[in-house]
Amino acid sequence: MKKILLIAAASTVLSMGSVQANPYDALGCAGCHGAGGKSSIPTYPSLNGQQAAYTVKQLKDFQSGARKDATMGAMAGLAAGQEQAIADYLAAQ
Repeated sequence: MKKILLIAAASTVLSMGSVQANPYDALGCAGCHGAGGKSSIPTYPSLNGQQAAYTVKQLKDFQSGARKDATMGAMAGLAAGQEQAIADYLAAQ
């Protein structure tokens, strides 16, 4: 299931050509973390209302491997360069 979500998210990004104003939705983050970052799946944390600096750090830690999770490592890689926009969006939710 995780591989399917990852492939779907990557396909979305590639078909869009570039990430638009809301990279959270464009990258498919809502598939696990819910619309607006409010997860309805207990396995995946809600991200809405998080402080932006915290979210940026977590994404960068997944990218660098300092924080380990196969799915999030791949998804955070897709978010490279969009960390602050994602964090700002989630902080405002």
